[in-house]
Amino acid sequence: MNDPIIYIVSDSVGETAELVTKAALSQFSGPHAVIKRFPYVEDSSHIDEVVSLAKEDQGIVVYTLVKPEIRRYMVQAAEAENIKVFDLIGPLMDQLESMYSMEPLFEPGLVRRLDEEYFKKVDAIEFAVKYDDGRDPRGLLKADIILIGVSRTSKTPLSQFLAHKRVKVANVPIVPEVDPPEELFSVPKEKCIGLKIRPDKLNQIRRERLISLGLDDNASYADLERINKELTYFEDITDRIGCDVIDVTNKAVEETANIIMSMYRSRKST
Repeated sequence: MNDPIIYIVSDSVGETAELVTKAALSQFSGPHAVIKRFPYVEDSSHIDEVVSLAKEDQGIVVYTLVKPEIRRYMVQAAEAENIKVFDLIGPLMDQLESMYSMEPLFEPGLVRRLDEEYFKKVDAIEFAVKYDDGRDPRGLLKADIILIGVSRTSKTPLSQFLAHKRVKVANVPIVPEVDPPEELFSVPKEKCIGLKIRPDKLNQIRRERLISLGLDDNASYADLERINKELTYFEDITDRIGCDVIDVTNKAVEETANIIMSMYRSRKST
């Protein structure tokens, strides 16, 4: 006896239907089946073709079709040819529709799109970690956005926040004693965003940071003269690049991130 044939039919790629079918088959030791996948089935002619093949091979059809009219046609066509079919998603969608009292979107492939968005987010988060604090200047050439600022201007938390919006962000610390990487001046200026802050506010933030670390809050790191020197150098760098600058003095990370996203979307649309 030849192995039975199971036709996997989907209006997307068919991965879900095939996975569930294989999970069911795994519960039967010994018997084998041939699985044939038919993806992107969205009209009656495709269904007719599958049903005809299933009839010829004495196979069965397992399907995930989200559009009601296509699901109905599948049932009708299979019944006409006495073919066994199994709807993996329709009954659950009907139950959810009743539970939520709302109509489904009936858009094929949404799960795959959601998966792709998830992996884009993970990729952006890993990017932000890898190219945080100027660790590898090569990241500047790959970044969607480059944040520039002195220490304690929220470069890292902003990079992570934006990464959750699937934006690849690198950031560069500005220190008078260290020349910025040359890559910073070779990327389009529109990618770069400077983060400036009022000296007295930065002095307060740095002093609190030193205290939290158990250090002397009179260290040069929080010295106002030193801070002014850093901010002047920062302005020299951003002027040289010609990039936009955001004042983050009294802004929450979320507020600054929203401004950056608005600038980013505007740049992408032009």
